[in-house]
Amino acid sequence: MPEAERSGASGAEDDLLLLLEAAREAGEIAMRYFGKAPEVWMKAGQSPVSEADYAADTFLRETLGAARPDYGWLSEETVDTGARMTARRTFVVDPIDGTRGFLEGNSAWCVSVAVVESGRTIAGVLDCPARGEIYSALPGKGAHKNGVPIAVREAGADLEIGGPQRFVDLLAEEWRRRTRRMPHIPSLAYRLAMIAEGSIDATFVKPNAHDWDIAAADLILSEAGGQLLDSHGGRPAYAGVVPRHGVLVGGSGELLRAMAGAIATADC
Repeated sequence: MPEAERSGASGAEDDLLLLLEAAREAGEIAMRYFGKAPEVWMKAGQSPVSEADYAADTFLRETLGAARPDYGWLSEETVDTGARMTARRTFVVDPIDGTRGFLEGNSAWCVSVAVVESGRTIAGVLDCPARGEIYSALPGKGAHKNGVPIAVREAGADLEIGGPQRFVDLLAEEWRRRTRRMPHIPSLAYRLAMIAEGSIDATFVKPNAHDWDIAAADLILSEAGGQLLDSHGGRPAYAGVVPRHGVLVGGSGELLRAMAGAIATADC
């Protein structure tokens, strides 16, 4: 193997170890506020942000930035200056993915941290402290939950799909009659992890998901045997100029292809 490939591979492994430790500590910070009515503000679009989000974000920015000062930074809770565009690698972070659920006492939220290079995630971690779950992945190394390999499940006679009902309704009748729409999960990253571990089959993702929502979970899903696709059937790219995406589908096999076909022919 060429020297450059060896150093790149070991760098990703080192990055994963860094992400695992930082996400664990950020999760501990967030847990200090969980169920304790933290102070909340409303951002543009009426999206809530709490003092827990800001505390975890500050810790991650300072810790990861000190460890990798040459990496760029893209986070939901930090103003994006565009300085990251000159970096070879970028941290893509959501300190609490699923803030609404977090504030309501729902345990399905997570710290989402990823390292992105050339538009692709090369290390990804979801730390879900309220559930005692940690998902992680490296390209070509598989996906893991609490250190145990995970994989998507094969589609059975009955299917469980997440996402808005209006997208589920786009499926052909042969798929719709087998489908049950799962209850809402406030964290998109966690929903994708549920597909990766085989708890559900697939999900539609409404427009306006951002890189920080999906960069880590995308790698975990793909290493578990699934995919996240856009309306053109392509994979999302991350840490670009515009960190926002249109409608997406996540899943595997024939069901995923049917879902991708449905959004490709619809005005979403």
